[in-house]
Amino acid sequence: MLSSQPDRSQPVDRTQPVDRTQPDRKAKAAAVPFGGRRTGGGPLSRMLEDIETTLARDPSITSRAEAVFHSTLPALWIHRVAHRLYGRRHRIAARVLTSCARVLTGIEIHPGARIGRRLFIDHGTGVVIGETAVLGDDVTIYQQVTLGAVGWWRDTLRPSGDRRHPEVGDRVTLGVNATVLGPLTIGDDALIGAHALVLGDVAAGSRVMGEPTVARPRKKADLRTDSA
Repeated sequence: MLSSQPDRSQPVDRTQPVDRTQPDRKAKAAAVPFGGRRTGGGPLSRMLEDIETTLARDPSITSRAEAVFHSTLPALWIHRVAHRLYGRRHRIAARVLTSCARVLTGIEIHPGARIGRRLFIDHGTGVVIGETAVLGDDVTIYQQVTLGAVGWWRDTLRPSGDRRHPEVGDRVTLGVNATVLGPLTIGDDALIGAHALVLGDVAAGSRVMGEPTVARPRKKADLRTDSA
């Protein structure tokens, strides 16, 4: 029987070029991200991408080390773990993680929500994202934003499995205290201004502005009260 082992008695010709076209095992593993889905990077790559996004969008952040302590990042990272647990029916564990993230950051993202890449939440306090909400890539959210349902009295009438929360497209900006309710759709590149209340679909590239505050001159009676 012929041996399958190479003949080591012969000298090895090291003058021939080495074929390096085949990637090694580490390179192959890096090409297949977490869960086997080819989304352009595994968990570590996504975390590094989040740090770069925070550094790019917050002028007050001057280094990657400082960006790690921004409230967006722990909220996002905890949500990704909670979302996987929720999808595997480990609902209690997912809820525990979500509660920890809310206490730590002031941001409440339901573990069922689907979040795209490079989400940036500035300040973050009071942000609420509901269970069936869907967010695209490169979305920017400011504090006190709500992506919620209309109300339980209407949601109980919807067929099981129907979306109850908004779907937000790519590169959408949601201003301070914007409230978006129901299974509506916000198109790509839309801008939802501060204090806006959105109850219907928003076309791509649209600007939705809240009612601006009106400045009025003070009355003489008010001035007399202040001086009293």
